[in-house]
Amino acid sequence: MRSFLPTFLFLLIGILSALYLGFGFPYFTPYAADPEQAGLKGQILIRFSHVVAENTPKGRAARLFADLVYERSGGRIKVEVFPNGSLYTDAVEIDELKKGHVEMIAPASANLSGPFPEWGILDLPYLFPNYEALDQALSGPLGEKLLKTMEKENMVGLAFWHNGLKQVTNNVRPLILPEDFKGLHFRIMPSPVIASHFSLFGVKTTSAPFNQVYLLLKSGQLDGEENTISNIYTKRFYTVQKYMTLSNHGYLGYPVFINRSFWERLSKGDQEIIREAMAEATSFQHRLAEQMNQEQLEEMKRSAIAIHVQTPEERDIWAKRLEPLYDEVKRSLGKEWAAEIEKLRGK
Repeated sequence: MRSFLPTFLFLLIGILSALYLGFGFPYFTPYAADPEQAGLKGQILIRFSHVVAENTPKGRAARLFADLVYERSGGRIKVEVFPNGSLYTDAVEIDELKKGHVEMIAPASANLSGPFPEWGILDLPYLFPNYEALDQALSGPLGEKLLKTMEKENMVGLAFWHNGLKQVTNNVRPLILPEDFKGLHFRIMPSPVIASHFSLFGVKTTSAPFNQVYLLLKSGQLDGEENTISNIYTKRFYTVQKYMTLSNHGYLGYPVFINRSFWERLSKGDQEIIREAMAEATSFQHRLAEQMNQEQLEEMKRSAIAIHVQTPEERDIWAKRLEPLYDEVKRSLGKEWAAEIEKLRGK
């Protein structure tokens, strides 16, 4: 037995040496020796969750942002994009970001206005007449003040992305005057301001998650909804709705947030890479949102949905019915925010 042991050890060492020298035995070869994997140990991963389709302005801008960050960091910072609510739905994404379970989100601004009432300003009807007015407001003091309110919530605001101005669709009748809404059941985002808006029109509302809306409309559990052209088109709401009114009555946009604790752990250089990529993606996203809304409206005009374009006279009637909403919001937010609202209305 004693004479066998040295022979066994000699053979074992020989076999292991052959494996190591001839085959690069994986247990002895450092993982970083694979040139394709070099640097993975120090790679920074950013999970970016959103709830709309990849072919929307937000979806395409998120993809561009990820590509720019990867390129400019030499692959050291990787952004993984999770569209269509595949990681978190719009009902929970804000809380998950605050907890650090995801690094980035781009929620609809209306989803912030329940817990953070100042954000309800962006849900006021007919506040922004066009994209130019949007850009001026959100790139100026109002946008800065709104993003600042979220820092105490462990969130850092990086940009505002647009989806566009909202229209209304339904399956019951054309919506020309406020009285035409009475008795309908609409899906809305969970915004007290939007809920008050439709209450003034006599509408029952439900705040269903965005990725459930198509089935709720198709099954008849809901009569209608409000949304931008690109969302109505890419989610195919227009295929299960009979009527659409082009009212441009409200804004739908997406502030882009990153978890503050994660952000503050990044180096200044990495923060700069992310900010520069975000600025470029934001410029692209704004142009794309306007372009896609125009192109997809033309596509829907060739479909079965009946489209009514709101006249200036009809707009004035809607706005007059909704005027109490402005008084309500200004009262609830106080003088400082009321002054911001009046500045916007003055413009």
